[in-house]
Amino acid sequence: MDLNERKLKILQAIIQDFVSTAEPVGSRTLSKKYELGVSPATIRNEMADLEEMGYLTHPHTSAGRMPSQKAYRLYVNEMMKKHELPQAEKDSIADELYKNVSELDRTIEHAAKILSNITNLTSFAMTPKKDQDVLKFINLLPVDERTIVLMIVSESGKVSNLALKLKTEYDEETLGLLSKNMTYTFKGKTISEALTMDIIDTVHTDMKAMNELSGTVMPSFMKSLEDMLNVNLYMDGLTNIFKIPEYNDLDRAKMFMELIDRKEDFTKALIQRDDGLLITIGTENDDEQMQDCSLITATYHVDGKLVGKLGVIGPTRMRYSEISSVIEFLTDNLTNAYRLTGGDDDE
Repeated sequence: MDLNERKLKILQAIIQDFVSTAEPVGSRTLSKKYELGVSPATIRNEMADLEEMGYLTHPHTSAGRMPSQKAYRLYVNEMMKKHELPQAEKDSIADELYKNVSELDRTIEHAAKILSNITNLTSFAMTPKKDQDVLKFINLLPVDERTIVLMIVSESGKVSNLALKLKTEYDEETLGLLSKNMTYTFKGKTISEALTMDIIDTVHTDMKAMNELSGTVMPSFMKSLEDMLNVNLYMDGLTNIFKIPEYNDLDRAKMFMELIDRKEDFTKALIQRDDGLLITIGTENDDEQMQDCSLITATYHVDGKLVGKLGVIGPTRMRYSEISSVIEFLTDNLTNAYRLTGGDDDE
């Protein structure tokens, strides 16, 4: 049985109507709302064929039909037209993103919030993998007689701050010298390279006071570098699912929340996804708890090397074209936002 032009036209109308209303679509509704050029009886026959072909499902005893996952995949692959965001919306998104630019992680977290607000779905943003991130400078900041803050800044804009309690008092001159020594030693090294260096030899000097101070600071410095390698996942709009008809079923809503609670597993699944704009629908997702969901992700680049991901997760009934355009626009602008954090400046 061929999927001819008329069937495609009817299927597209069903998808459009169901995405908008979340209600099964009947032939009479299609005939009234869409100019299909055929009678309700003909539409009914075509819908029966589409169901037999696996593109429609027939819930319960309803006279209406709903698109299947197979229909959504056909729509995304062959029927979906690129949604062009209005310039006013682009300006609004960019203004909102740039007005909260600070360090890279905060900007990425804010991008997830913007995406959730626009789509009314659960959004997420994953920071880049940082094994090849390059160290920019290290600073040791005095707090009180026995407390300092260890600040590490990388070229990607990643900032790590760690408060350290010292066993003995220090003087600010020694603190400043150790900061300069560490910056001189580690600047330009990748985090991976820095982690392989001998922490005793790197900052050993003839100054007893500085050696004593470095003995306390260096183990914490190495631990901070290891933490900087970790990928952070920011999520927003977790309660948005309760506004979506598909999740009125408490068991289904509970399964979705359990999926989100497994943050480490979810992060690993995102890391394994291909780069670029990627849409996976229902059973195309490996995780069993995602097989009632669709996942849209896109990658962004920092400094042309480091790659993170931004996206949404929600029901298969999703405005794929509009949401994809918003995600692509945000990922394109994250690189510009990174530049505004000062990531390209020399210290």
